[in-house]
Amino acid sequence: MTAIETETVPAATPTTVDHVLTLDCSESPGIVHAVSGFLLEHGCDIIDNQQFGERSEGHFFMRVHFASDGDASTADTLRAAFGPVAEKFGMRWRLERHGFKRKVLIMVSKFGHCLNDLLFRARIGELPVDVVAVVSNHTDHQALVEWHGIPFFHVPVTPDTKPAAEARLLELVDEFDVELVVLARYMQVLSDNLTRTLDGKAINIHHSFLPSFKGAKPYHQAYARGVKTVGATAHYVNAELDEGPIIAQQTVEVNHTYGPEDLVAAGRDTECKALSNAVRWHCEGRVILQGNRTVVLR
Repeated sequence: MTAIETETVPAATPTTVDHVLTLDCSESPGIVHAVSGFLLEHGCDIIDNQQFGERSEGHFFMRVHFASDGDASTADTLRAAFGPVAEKFGMRWRLERHGFKRKVLIMVSKFGHCLNDLLFRARIGELPVDVVAVVSNHTDHQALVEWHGIPFFHVPVTPDTKPAAEARLLELVDEFDVELVVLARYMQVLSDNLTRTLDGKAINIHHSFLPSFKGAKPYHQAYARGVKTVGATAHYVNAELDEGPIIAQQTVEVNHTYGPEDLVAAGRDTECKALSNAVRWHCEGRVILQGNRTVVLR
């Protein structure tokens, strides 16, 4: 008898996809149990879980990074299935693929350090963003932006043209399906109407000398007062100038040997780091707005 040789076909390896679920709601028993039970029921594996209960306000915050079998469409299936759980607890929530790149529009004026830093971090994959456009009221950084292969839009702003300039910005936000606007040292005050339109979707950066050293040359004012720390604050934009909900802050110690230009250089570094952290945490679904403050689940 002759043996018949058969070829063994290896079983297909299931495709694994990672997701992030971010939620907040009023504190009540059973929230963590409901979320973990849902993930177990759907064959998901929790990779990282961060949660925080604000006892004084009775509010609960949670971010879960988990993996499941499936493909890019699995997130839609999980969203539909999670709806009843979220409704039961009155959750604000979002479920997205881990590493999903958000479409970002950057605004800049003449100081280019934060712009350059964001473009570099995006280019090397350090930030989960797709920079789809850069808008500026000057043309100083057009060559840099276009070298990165990103569309550059010069939108001049004067008191008379400000409404038209802001309307043009919103046109670009719609055209490029922008999810986040980043003011990378954009030196124009946004109107109340624009800040309301971009509520929770625009991040700004400024030095942390406010409110002590307002106006022109704050680092020179700080030098005259002998400051011992330099810092920066990244925050969501709202109608209160430079007082939106804080996302990230960065400081560095300085001393009497720092001249005004040394303080400016130190300040640039803190501005870049605070802004890049804020953008990354927002785009990774780590920031939850709660009134005029944020909870950052790092």
